[in-house]
Amino acid sequence: MRILLIGAGGVGDAIVKIAADRNFFEKLVVADYALERAEKSVAWVKQWHSAEVWSKFEADQIDASDAELVTALAKKHGATHIVNAVEPRFVQSIFQGSLKAGANYMDMAMSLSHPHPTDPFNKPGEKLGDWQYDHSKDFADKGLLALIGTGAEPGISNIFARYAQDHLFSEIDEISIMDGGNLVVTNDEGEEIFAPSFSIWTVIEECLNPPLIWEKDKGWFTTKPFSEPELFEFPEGIGPVKCVNVEHEEVNMLPRTMNAKRVTFKYGLGSEFISVLKTLHALGLDRVNPVWVRSRSGKAQVSPRDMVAAVLPDPASLADRMTGKTCAGTLVTGKGKDGQPRATYLYHVADTEWTNREYDAQAVVWQTALVPVISLELLAKGEWDGVGVKGPEEFDAKVFLDLMQTGYKQSWEAQDRDPANPSVISED
Repeated sequence: MRILLIGAGGVGDAIVKIAADRNFFEKLVVADYALERAEKSVAWVKQWHSAEVWSKFEADQIDASDAELVTALAKKHGATHIVNAVEPRFVQSIFQGSLKAGANYMDMAMSLSHPHPTDPFNKPGEKLGDWQYDHSKDFADKGLLALIGTGAEPGISNIFARYAQDHLFSEIDEISIMDGGNLVVTNDEGEEIFAPSFSIWTVIEECLNPPLIWEKDKGWFTTKPFSEPELFEFPEGIGPVKCVNVEHEEVNMLPRTMNAKRVTFKYGLGSEFISVLKTLHALGLDRVNPVWVRSRSGKAQVSPRDMVAAVLPDPASLADRMTGKTCAGTLVTGKGKDGQPRATYLYHVADTEWTNREYDAQAVVWQTALVPVISLELLAKGEWDGVGVKGPEEFDAKVFLDLMQTGYKQSWEAQDRDPANPSVISED
């Protein structure tokens, strides 16, 4: 397996560091628009690993917005697999570049959605990932696999859902992805500051778009942002966090191959984060299209959202300023294998103290990076196999979770909860 990793931001950098502990690939080339970022990731491997390991890593430069350049770089390095670790606005160019290069494709965030033009808070327009699913035959015809939505969420959340269906439940009422944490970022004076742990560009996109919901009798429909708030108690000391409906890929992915009556995604943003996002929207700072602004040197065109991203700290730089844990999990309700009511929260927790100490990475980006590395190893071993466009929920969940626990030393839990009140951890 020869891997071309596009993107050396927080997640891409963490993928390099995690992969350096494994030996399932022949070559890993990390490419970024800023060559120095890719070189920094490779330098970390050289610092902490033997020459035998770091000799398998190489840095290069790429403009991910150009499919032809993606194809050329893949052919230059003989890539068999291209991993997309940049913002979702680059999905189409990298996806098309992979196909033309004859390389398998993987991403963690899928092609962008477009709200319904006249009724956005009731009807979906183009959903997250629709564009990619529409090109499944193109990959299948070439005998290639495009494994999409393979990060933490979507990704391990989908795998938990598949495991629950195959091993824990006889009938599923609802699959609800519940994402939350107790992460805190501080400045040099030790004061808590607003600094998203993931790309603010992506956070704005998914949180301010109309949330997508799927129900068996209705199909896909949308609601207003931040709808259906609830306090969900997260495990391992994180505690209760206000969670709201958010647009996310799992709601488009899981109903295609899984048997559930309802699928939702809720994000534990907390009241302050929601307030900031609402303010950005009210001020028009969530817009993507450039606007003319005046500066001392004259006029310039600037995308408001890009400007917001530029003034906030880079998520990859937050490890030393961040404390706390993040939890990626899937709450499944319905009937167990015994036919009795059941509610189970399957989850994985990452602690920034540990991820920073071991990998110089904050917890959110490290947790996201873990899943594609494990998935690549399963593909290299032939334990996962397929062609066309597929999500991780279409593969064997048990082999993934077994490898995660034994090979990567990462535990996961299936926490049973009271079916009548699954938002709260039972005292029993």
